[in-house]
Amino acid sequence: MDSRITVTELRVRGFHLDGYGHVNHARYLEFLEEGRWAFVDDHAEFAAALAEGVALVAVNLNIDYRRAAVMNDDLVVETWLSRLGGRSGGVGHRILHRQSGDVLVEAMLTFVLLDQRSGNVIAFDGEWRERLAPLVIER
Repeated sequence: MDSRITVTELRVRGFHLDGYGHVNHARYLEFLEEGRWAFVDDHAEFAAALAEGVALVAVNLNIDYRRAAVMNDDLVVETWLSRLGGRSGGVGHRILHRQSGDVLVEAMLTFVLLDQRSGNVIAFDGEWRERLAPLVIER
């Protein structure tokens, strides 16, 4: 697999389930966030930014639910940087059922980088573009 894609594995537990016995829609958002934090851990370009007082801030999330996950399902969360614009970027996600390979969720998150000291959005130019552009995968 492409090293620019971070893979995070999770097992569905009872506390992830709703009254219908499948993963509650809001829990998928937590699974996606696990994937984003693992992506940061895997890519020093982002980890260094966070250490410098830069926050990765979600500004929009579009999610397509394809199939429900249930108790004890093993899931694979794939996370990648999908786009760099002038002042915002995109993170792509897929959640797959590990055993079957079925896609359960596809999502696209739009984010900005925020300078926590000034409160200003950081443009993706110069050093930032040089740092992050090699990570982009357009799918």
